[in-house]
Amino acid sequence: MTLNGAGAVLHVIALAYGPLSVVQPLGALTIVFALPMAAVFVRRPVGAAGWRGAVLATAGLAGLLSLTGSSRSQALSDGERFTLAVVTLSAIAALALAARWLRPGGLRGVLLAIAAGTAFGVSSVFVKNVAVEGIWGSWADALPSLVMIGLLAGSGVLLSQASYHGAGLASPLATATVVNPVVATAVGIAMLGEHFQYGTPGTLLALLAALVASTGLVMLTVHGAETGADTVRRPEDDGPDDRPPGPRAPEAPPRLTRRIPRPRHPARRRTPDRGEAVLQTHG
Repeated sequence: MTLNGAGAVLHVIALAYGPLSVVQPLGALTIVFALPMAAVFVRRPVGAAGWRGAVLATAGLAGLLSLTGSSRSQALSDGERFTLAVVTLSAIAALALAARWLRPGGLRGVLLAIAAGTAFGVSSVFVKNVAVEGIWGSWADALPSLVMIGLLAGSGVLLSQASYHGAGLASPLATATVVNPVVATAVGIAMLGEHFQYGTPGTLLALLAALVASTGLVMLTVHGAETGADTVRRPEDDGPDDRPPGPRAPEAPPRLTRRIPRPRHPARRRTPDRGEAVLQTHG
C-alpha cells in the first residue's frame, strides 16, 4: 500500500511537469517491469511470447517518448473542462448501458473495460489540470477538477471489476491498459496543445509506435493472465487420478448383537391314531 501511494504521488508530479502523451503511456511499463520480477521472485516462467511482448512494448514506448515535442504545461479552460466532463460521462454511461443489455461474456467485458480505461485516462487529464492550476493559478479553480477526479477514479475501479465478470482477465485488462493512455494522449493533443515532432511524418511514426506498444502490452497482458491461471489449480480441473486422496471415512463401529435363545416349547404328546389305540386297549 505504501508503494501504491508513492506511485500515485509520483504520477501526479510527473503529470505536473510532463505532457500526457509521455507520462500516461509510460505508466503501462508496470506490466513490463512485472515480467522479470515475477520470474525472479515467484519463479514464474516468462517464455518467448512474454519476452516478445516486453520488447515490443518497450520499443513502442521509447518511440513515443522520442517523438513527443516539448510544450509548456497549460490548464483547461472552464468551457473545455465542462465539455470534456459531459462528453466523458456520456460516453461512459452509453458504454455501461450497452453492456447492461448483454449477457456476461467477452463483448460485455470489453465494453466495460473501454469505459474503465476512458475513466482512468480522463481522470489523469483532470489530475494534470489540478497540478497545473496549483502551480500557475489558484487552488479554488481546481475544485471542479478534484470532483471529477474522485468521480472518474471511483467509476473506473467499479467498471474494471465489473468487466472481469464472465469475461476472464486477459481481454478486459488488455483493453483497459491500451485505452487508458490512448484516451489521455488524444485529449492532451486535442485540448492541451501537445504535439509530436517533425510534423505529419512524426505524427504517423508516433501512431506506428503506439500500435507497436499496444501490441506488446496486449501480448504481455494475455501472457500474464494465462500464466497466472496456470498457477491456480482448481479441484474441478483435476482428473480422477490426479486428485489427492481425501481423508478416509471413519470406520463404523462393530455392531453388538445379542443372541436371543429360542424359547423351548414343551414336547407335545402325540395323540395316538385309531390303530394304536386298539392295540393299546387289547394289549
